[in-house]
Amino acid sequence: MRILSHRGLFRRPDERNTLVAFRRSFEAGFGIETDVRDLQRALVISHDPPDATAPSFRDLLTLHHEVGPQTPLAINVKSCGLAHAIGDLLREFAVRSSFVFDMAVPDALEYVRAGLPAFTRLSEVEPQPAFYQQARGVWIDCFREDWISESVVSRHLVAGKQVALVSPELHGRSHEPVWQRWASMSCAGSDALYICTDHPEAARQLFAGA
Repeated sequence: MRILSHRGLFRRPDERNTLVAFRRSFEAGFGIETDVRDLQRALVISHDPPDATAPSFRDLLTLHHEVGPQTPLAINVKSCGLAHAIGDLLREFAVRSSFVFDMAVPDALEYVRAGLPAFTRLSEVEPQPAFYQQARGVWIDCFREDWISESVVSRHLVAGKQVALVSPELHGRSHEPVWQRWASMSCAGSDALYICTDHPEAARQLFAGA
């Protein structure tokens, strides 16, 4: 299982989606999940509507190239119409492991047409993943309840998809009992399986031996 630190490896809430948290994550060998938007025709990192203090996507990719080019990037796309701009920067920095997700479906198809790895979504409110055949992987979320099972995960891995699991603490629930179940899955050691979490160091301790 590969670990994605949710908005970087932060020590304080105000470090989320900052270059400090990204550097710490890359230095520790973790990938990251982060949010990309546009601001005045530039790509920036921000979960919410951005202002001029938002780090640039270019600065993130520069840091990634210098510190942790082997680590994966999960790019949560928050604005439409960015496929070509994101793709151009990923190619410029020769990013080897990345995927985009969370786009509106018509926008997602632009990423597919541009040859960029795109994940579709699956959750208790999205039981039928869109553009499944074209998707590189599946982002599996659990908004209200911890419903993700080994059979669900394995079905998509067997279909040749990568799978990213959203840890329950991202929705305000305890992660420990769920992690114990996930660590016992026969597919837990797969490099095609990711976990997105606010606790990447604890995840490494638990899942390293899976």
